[in-house]
Amino acid sequence: MSAESRLKKLRGSGGYIMANITDEQQRKGNLGGPDLFLAPIGRIDSAKISKHYCNSCEKDYDGGPQIKYETPNEEVAENLILVEKGKYLCNVCDSTIAEYREFRKPDQASEVGNAKPISENHFSKPPPVQTTTSVKTETVSPSVKTEAVQPTVQPQGRAVQPQPDTQTDSSKVSNFSTIIGMDVYDENLKKIGVVREMGVDSTQSVIIVVTKYNGVEESISWNRIKKIGEIILLGSKKESSVEQHSSGKCPSCGLVNKEGSKFCENCGTRI
Repeated sequence: MSAESRLKKLRGSGGYIMANITDEQQRKGNLGGPDLFLAPIGRIDSAKISKHYCNSCEKDYDGGPQIKYETPNEEVAENLILVEKGKYLCNVCDSTIAEYREFRKPDQASEVGNAKPISENHFSKPPPVQTTTSVKTETVSPSVKTEAVQPTVQPQGRAVQPQPDTQTDSSKVSNFSTIIGMDVYDENLKKIGVVREMGVDSTQSVIIVVTKYNGVEESISWNRIKKIGEIILLGSKKESSVEQHSSGKCPSCGLVNKEGSKFCENCGTRI
């Protein structure tokens, strides 16, 4: 791969910069679309930045923005170290152009382990959600306190009990208000976007809505979340599918049936 640098536009959530980057940096900034993004690349030498644009000022400026960073070298999960985190800031209005985090696995051959908690207050299950049969998806307020979820009455008149899959291990969630706006990384530690909101789907399963860098929003099942700490780390879609099948969860209504059940006790769908 060539080490020659080329002038490229690198986008952030609050603007963009023009910088000379290498092929390796370009590979990191490519998230699958036509644009390149600054966050996956991390800190760039300010001497290589020729211009920056601020969305708040609606104006571009010669030279690079401010780069403020710290190096906590903090273990945010087993075998995952937060090496550096920082921000690119507009020189005029101090607005954030982009944020980044750089991680390192001390043991490259091993998987990432349990995440370190964000705070001491852990919820054992998601906040209650009021649902109706006419609405497919509803927003969950991050500030709602944890309470027992009431059964939802389906059109047939049968009460469906809340699904066990909405209960969450305390190692995954520390405070729901901290989840909104968190960075989401896939199983390859590649940043894909940020959490915009939480909600439930038509099967009453908890989901997070992630806004990707290309502006597209994606709903991700809570079961696919592997770890939550400084970041939200997703498992692969294949692992999530296998886990759901082995748990006896109905693919139609979401009810978790008794172990060994071949048909859903609620709707009769084959598991």
